[in-house]
Amino acid sequence: MRRIILAIRVFFVTLLNSTAAKQFAAILSADEPAAAVGPKPPARPRPQPAPPARSEALTLLATLQREARFVDFIEESLAGYSDAQIGAAARDVHRDCREVVDRLFALRPVLGDEEGAQVEVPAGFDPARYRLSGKVGPQPPFCGRLVHAGWEATRCELPTWSGAATAAGVVAPAEVELA
Repeated sequence: MRRIILAIRVFFVTLLNSTAAKQFAAILSADEPAAAVGPKPPARPRPQPAPPARSEALTLLATLQREARFVDFIEESLAGYSDAQIGAAARDVHRDCREVVDRLFALRPVLGDEEGAQVEVPAGFDPARYRLSGKVGPQPPFCGRLVHAGWEATRCELPTWSGAATAAGVVAPAEVELA
């Protein structure tokens, strides 16, 4: 039974995480049976993948900056701008950030019901999928009003960092115009 559960978990991790899919593919290709008949050669230790030279969080932040000017927007002091100017800038940043998030994560609601609808939280529910508030009884199933449908990623495809270790912390390079 544990092998079936493991197989299902591996399937979903492979489906939603391209890095893990590549690692599983490498493991499976290394385990293919040898063509020659004879004693099995001694097992070679598999090289451990090198840790990434850059945090995936920084890669995401850099992508949001490059494609949506997100960091520029949140670091800008808004004191000298009118509400109309802020709204116009926010509209563009919002649109561009949404495109980045859609492309990288393909978000969808955890529950398909409308906010305000009555929903049932089943017995044995996953607490990572449901956050209960209000008068929580001792035993599920629970019935309540949906306050927020939640979000889940159907994929995670961050760009791969290919820069030097010295630039791993750079979110946006300095731009210099030459005359």
